[in-house]
Amino acid sequence: MALVAVCSSCIEDGFTTSPSDVLAFNCDTLAFDTVITLQGTATKQMVVYNRSKKQINISSIKVAGLSNKGRFHLNVDGIRGDEFHNVEIRGNDSIYIFVEAYLDEMGSDEPTLLEDRLEFETNGKPQYVLLTAWGQDVVRMSGDTIASNTRLTGNKPYLIYDTVFVAPGVTLTLDAGTTLLFHDKAAMRCAGRMLANGTAEEPVTFRGDRLDRIVGETSFDIMSGQWGGIIFTPPTTGNVLEHVIMRGSRIGMHCSSDLLDDTTRCALKLVNCVLTNSATTCLVTQTCYVEAIGTEFSDAAEEVCYFAGGKVMMSQCTFANYYLFAVPELPMLNVFNVEYSNGMIGKIRANFDNCVLYSLFNDCQEINVGDLEDFDVYMRYCLFKSDGTNDNHFINCVWDADPLFLTDRDEHLFDYRLNNESPAIGKGNPALCPPEARYDRYGNDRLATGAVDLGAYVWLPVPEE
Repeated sequence: MALVAVCSSCIEDGFTTSPSDVLAFNCDTLAFDTVITLQGTATKQMVVYNRSKKQINISSIKVAGLSNKGRFHLNVDGIRGDEFHNVEIRGNDSIYIFVEAYLDEMGSDEPTLLEDRLEFETNGKPQYVLLTAWGQDVVRMSGDTIASNTRLTGNKPYLIYDTVFVAPGVTLTLDAGTTLLFHDKAAMRCAGRMLANGTAEEPVTFRGDRLDRIVGETSFDIMSGQWGGIIFTPPTTGNVLEHVIMRGSRIGMHCSSDLLDDTTRCALKLVNCVLTNSATTCLVTQTCYVEAIGTEFSDAAEEVCYFAGGKVMMSQCTFANYYLFAVPELPMLNVFNVEYSNGMIGKIRANFDNCVLYSLFNDCQEINVGDLEDFDVYMRYCLFKSDGTNDNHFINCVWDADPLFLTDRDEHLFDYRLNNESPAIGKGNPALCPPEARYDRYGNDRLATGAVDLGAYVWLPVPEE
């Protein structure tokens, strides 16, 4: 009899009908990040608890349907539907509810807040969990050929499926604030010309179309390989990109020429740009003339930059590798002469001035060639992690140094500005700072103190914690 008494006190198979026995939730609001309208979202989840010893019967679970601009869909304990009745939870147990959102077009250029609520009724008592999502209308482009001069604006993002092609002889202009969202494997090929007119306040952005978070507060921005890349292909020339942020691609940015040694026409010019987080390489050029000023190249699974032949001019640039998803073994910079089957050689001519080259990984060298005597390549006033000596090709460089970036890889903070006491502060040559590099991409004046900092960013004192 004693054993029976103990068991009956532990197991409650009956249902509670007391209005005081209600549900508990792990959140009071289920919030979606910015959601692209007219397509589904990632799934959010919540937990519903029964804190009572007895079983509880939820007579109704449903979305209130307060908005005519979108819908939230439910999956309750593995069953899909929009409304559920008589859902049972055993005593001191719980169930999962999964929620997806589908938003209609908002009719606005700006993100618009959509609010609804998830309604529960238990023992005659209603309870609510707020549902929120920001809906963003987009302009959709799918495998389009841009065959005439076209201007894209910063009014609302452009969502690109497949590959968009800019035809030869055509100019694509991107106004300040323009955002291109690329779907999985989508890319852009430009045989014409691209002009990106970003500003410090309104940069032009190339990124994947996942605007939500992987888990918790971790954004999809840390993920590489989300979309294809940007490919400038012959006969392209005269591409100028100012204040462009490109991140999360698979192949990065490519630019090539159909000429053996095309060093008179600038094919690609980057000013105050960021090319970051590539599943292969951030920038690849072949036998063309490319110039970068005040630009950050960072975080790649292979090289950060690959230059084969042509003319390369890099001023006030930061080359850094703290890549998250692999241990890069290739040098950050690969520079090559191009040898053709007919015996011709396309020699590379390159200058790197007032730059920072630093990798977190010990086996990842800064440059593939230790001795540049056979190359027309010059590194002037540059900072290296490696220990080396100055010579005719390495001129007034800072060796065996850590630039003390603000980056915190463990916290997924990839900020390549300089911290206090950085050996890159004031070590540049003002004569090698071109007029277009006067201000960094944050608008800070490199020449304000008369001393030029190395790399893409002007050092500003960082307050101590």
